[in-house]
Amino acid sequence: MRIAYDYQTFVLQNYGGISRYFTCLAQGLIDLQQQVKIFAPLHRNRYVGALPLGTVIGREFVWFPPKTKRTIQLLSAYNHTAAMKMIANWQPDIVHETYYSRFSSAPKNYPTVITVYDMIHELFYNEFSARDNTSELKKTAVARADHVICISENSKQDLIRIFGTPASKISVILLGFDAFCDQRTVPVAESTNARPFLLYVGSRRRYKNFARFLKSVAASKKLLSDYDVIAFGGGEFSAVEMALIQSLGFTFKQVRQITGNDALLGDYYSTASAFVYPSLYEGFGIPPLEAMAHQCPVIASNTSSMPEVIGDAAEFFNPFDVDEMCFAIEAVVYSESRMDDLRKKGLARLAHFSWKKCAQETLAVYQTLLGKY
Repeated sequence: MRIAYDYQTFVLQNYGGISRYFTCLAQGLIDLQQQVKIFAPLHRNRYVGALPLGTVIGREFVWFPPKTKRTIQLLSAYNHTAAMKMIANWQPDIVHETYYSRFSSAPKNYPTVITVYDMIHELFYNEFSARDNTSELKKTAVARADHVICISENSKQDLIRIFGTPASKISVILLGFDAFCDQRTVPVAESTNARPFLLYVGSRRRYKNFARFLKSVAASKKLLSDYDVIAFGGGEFSAVEMALIQSLGFTFKQVRQITGNDALLGDYYSTASAFVYPSLYEGFGIPPLEAMAHQCPVIASNTSSMPEVIGDAAEFFNPFDVDEMCFAIEAVVYSESRMDDLRKKGLARLAHFSWKKCAQETLAVYQTLLGKY
């Protein structure tokens, strides 16, 4: 089967969950002997360079213009026109759009698929600019597509409830995960800490609930005394975050932000006392699986897709309740038996997720859709 992926996420992201998903999916389909092409004439993505030569039709720019609205519009217009012509010339069997746009990259009469990752823009619209039209574009792209893939049952139900998308048009395919076992470029010693620490990973937008996480640690004299907090990724702390950290009584550099590659992140998972995932909403949530792969105990919110994905391999808490979050953290980090139990359950849980399985199930969707044409 000839499978085409468009440019969208590879223009928007240097790194990120969506572009990682499509890169891993593409590699999985190539391993299944499928013909795969990513049509990204001008892109910024760093993941796709690892794909077999000839998979990506386009050029990566190490320096990319600032990601302003005007820049994105110009790049999108060029990429859309160029990619659509390239795709038409290649004549794929399926076109899978990698994000939400008003117009399809697929030539007319080609079956199209789109993946919906979450409904964050609809459920937390107050956290986005009034000029952000992601939700409008998503609704248009979903209505236009021949089939929709959701990455969790929770996301599927949200999509049905909010957009009214027919259930018959949606398939749920769970993601895989990366253990970062073969990517070490930084010695372990550089990522270890003299004091035990709690690990937080990724963006710290308001719905990610980082502030309540800090408050939950500060609410315990024992945790405040015994543990550092490492926030990996997400950019440097803002002035508001620095003020909050100081007001909660953390000592200098007790809460630190770290930026690094996957190998360094793997080191932090391996050496953390626990990984805490306080988000109010996730469409899937890969970081808990990454933590499990490094035998790092997981402590997580009990909302949205988290219980579905994590199963029994975490200590859960209500993310709106600071005290409950605090108790959950204490119940894990001060109990060797609970930590061992979560490590074992985490390793067992990983059997449900792989990029190979994701690729196989996605291919089955493509084949079913192709059979209708």
